[in-house]
Amino acid sequence: MADTMQFDLVSPERRLASMQVTAVQIPGADGDMTAMPDHAPTITTLRPGVLRVDGPEGATEYVVTGGFAEITANGVSVLAERAVHKGDMTQEHLDEMVEEAQNMYTTAKQNFVNEPGPVDDAAKLLSDMVAVGDHIGLSSKQPSL
Repeated sequence: MADTMQFDLVSPERRLASMQVTAVQIPGADGDMTAMPDHAPTITTLRPGVLRVDGPEGATEYVVTGGFAEITANGVSVLAERAVHKGDMTQEHLDEMVEEAQNMYTTAKQNFVNEPGPVDDAAKLLSDMVAVGDHIGLSSKQPSL
């Protein structure tokens, strides 16, 4: 069994990370999970949250807003809709992310009257973004549901 595995994190803007790691904690849409070397192959959808990477040099965290993670026996590749190193996260970043989620929720309410599924999904996205802010110590503007 190998001690490390390859980890790659990319967003539409750029590659944020490519390194050898011992574990990756993933905020999955169906629940959080930790991938380690020799993990069973899995593909999961990401929810907004904090992605934590543990490696020989210590832990690194990234804020992600969604996307996909592909886990293989050799590593983890994360394709994030949006990703920011937690240390680079500012109140302005959080406000933009929450505003985006608020706009999606408002649009869903207007376009899907009496169809709770898409509206509930948008409300969940908005609440997850607010929770991310709380988790990393930033205060989000209180969204209106």
